[in-house]
Amino acid sequence: MAEFVKAQIKGDKVVVFLKPSCPYCVLAKDVLSKYKFKGGRLEFVDINGRSDMGSIQDYLQQITKARTVPRVFIGEKCIGGGSDVEGLHNSGQLEGMLQAIGALL
Repeated sequence: MAEFVKAQIKGDKVVVFLKPSCPYCVLAKDVLSKYKFKGGRLEFVDINGRSDMGSIQDYLQQITKARTVPRVFIGEKCIGGGSDVEGLHNSGQLEGMLQAIGALL
């Protein structure tokens, strides 16, 4: 499972591992939807119902110290979950992080 996650977060993009029914996942999507991303620079990975969902969450816990979703990555760096993304947005830091990787139009 490590290879799947590593392949998803490789490069200069934002990747969100989520479950659609999770309110914090919805929050993260709502916050990120406020930004205009270049094509291919924002990706949502729905792990709900996947046969390897548990393995993905186990690996996310190894690399981020949290098994819960969402797990939001900017490049290979995890910035946290829904509340963390909202806090970075509210403080004005998120836009700078997204601009630093060239993800925004």
